[in-house]
Amino acid sequence: MENCIRVQGARVNNLKNISVEIPRDKLVVLTGLSGSGKSSLAFDTIFAEGQRRYVESLSSYARMFLGQMDKPDVDSIDGLSPAISIDQKTTSRNPRSTVGTVTEIYDYLRLLWARCGTPHCPKCGKEIRRQTVDQIVDQIMGLPDRTKFQILSPVVRGKKGEHQKVFEDARRSGYARVRVDGSLYELTEDIALDKNKKHHIEVVVDRLIMKPDLARRLTDSVETASNLSGGLVILNELDGDKDTLFSQNYACEDCGISMPELSPRMFSFNNPYGACPVCAGLGTQQVADPLLIIPDRSKSILQGAIQASGWNNVRDDSISRMYFEALAKKYHFSLSDPIDALPQKALDVILYGTGTEKLTIYYERANGRGTLERPFEGVVNNVARRLTETQSDAMRKELEECMSERPCPKCHGKRLSDISLAVTVGGMNIMDFCAMPISEELKFIDNLKLTGSMAVIAEQIVREIRSRLSFLQAVGLSYLTLSRSAATLSGGEKQRVILARAIVQQPELLILDEPTNHLDIKFQFEVLNLVKDLNISTLCVLHNIELSARYCDYLYAMKQGRIVAEGAPNKLITKETIRTIYDVESEIYTNPITQDLAVAFLPTRYR
Repeated sequence: MENCIRVQGARVNNLKNISVEIPRDKLVVLTGLSGSGKSSLAFDTIFAEGQRRYVESLSSYARMFLGQMDKPDVDSIDGLSPAISIDQKTTSRNPRSTVGTVTEIYDYLRLLWARCGTPHCPKCGKEIRRQTVDQIVDQIMGLPDRTKFQILSPVVRGKKGEHQKVFEDARRSGYARVRVDGSLYELTEDIALDKNKKHHIEVVVDRLIMKPDLARRLTDSVETASNLSGGLVILNELDGDKDTLFSQNYACEDCGISMPELSPRMFSFNNPYGACPVCAGLGTQQVADPLLIIPDRSKSILQGAIQASGWNNVRDDSISRMYFEALAKKYHFSLSDPIDALPQKALDVILYGTGTEKLTIYYERANGRGTLERPFEGVVNNVARRLTETQSDAMRKELEECMSERPCPKCHGKRLSDISLAVTVGGMNIMDFCAMPISEELKFIDNLKLTGSMAVIAEQIVREIRSRLSFLQAVGLSYLTLSRSAATLSGGEKQRVILARAIVQQPELLILDEPTNHLDIKFQFEVLNLVKDLNISTLCVLHNIELSARYCDYLYAMKQGRIVAEGAPNKLITKETIRTIYDVESEIYTNPITQDLAVAFLPTRYR
């Protein structure tokens, strides 16, 4: 057989030294009972060899990180192309994985928002445009007459190091002063910085007093400051020590907020540059939950009502007992009373602490008695603090039993920073777009109007987004959102999402493991139709012989590690073939599937 993948002498797992020629550019199905060797041939032999060859093609440095891959137990495989495999493991349970990231649609969205986005001030919502030197000068010239000010160039912003080269370059360029972390220094001084701390360094370009004829000198100073810092200029009014940041990139004139150059990383919640600083891009936070700390409010503290780690020990000599007794004495409640019977103030103090108010704790040890005076941080705050500080996996697991996930109070579950969320395309930020159903996202993309250079830039990006969204809609996933966590998808949803990712990559060889699992009949047909219409080499492990016969171009029937039948389905699917595969002598039923094909298939109990 020409134009095929030739496998000679495959002996992986239970394969019995089989040889097979798999036609290319066809939908080829391996069928048979569980344990017949279908997956061993498709994944452990063909795909494994493809992976091994790919790794061996890399540099020795790259192979160090990938490890050594064993050659499958096979004599030879010829005609093998780079392959993509989709097995039953589907998606990971990584909390950072979403439908958008798994399908790679979000990568194109980041590119679209970076290239065609309109930035707004995250504080006032005003549209932000780049400021020219003339615009910056005009704003500064609006200061009251005789105002003393200086023009600064922020050459270092929040970077660790001693930065001696920065100071030396400023000296050589003829500058006399710098402002370091808010303090002014002469460059003739020896400026010593802690290399382990982040520093802000601004070169003093000019010191001026506002006058009507100042515009020319001010323009030169602003241009110089901008060139030194890469587009940023700081106006420092000496009376009141007020700073205003200007940017030739993006900045809000009213709020003094500067925005960085738009880039794809700015819209990645897996990158510190774009992620919400509070939740680190997760969209949620683990917080100590009073309902988990006190699951049964009918119990008293002495009966073990408080279940948080470290506070569930109420023996006479325990530290937690000493704290509880001190609280009971100060706030007039009994440790024997049910939690429901405690005054609300006492319960609030137990959970959230005494603030700055000190608590008198009496202790008794072998070496004597004594007292301690210290504030009580509260059980909730104590659990939260210990979770962030512990290095022990066992302790972390124990503390997490009292934690629950809540939407991030900063980003409200949107995962990105305020600045990233303030950039819009078509009047919508990227996470609001991802929160819409796929059907609505397609409408948005179809109705998106971009003009001029933006339309040219976005053309290819929009085409890729539309293609991927359309495939998800075609396989019945129009109700999903791109922001949906991949870990929350059902089995059938996962199969279709992963398939969508693989297909849009247009592989030369696609290997599928039961792609119709977890799917309703309707979507089984749609998925296989879509796969067949790709016209690429597709090797599919499929248990359902009826589906195999209906959609495949070429069929291999396997049994106990051997190929027992092969050929076009209209010639292969007979009662004799079914008997051979399934060892069934009776109860064979024949149903007409198409006008020209009668497919024999088994009762449910034999499948």
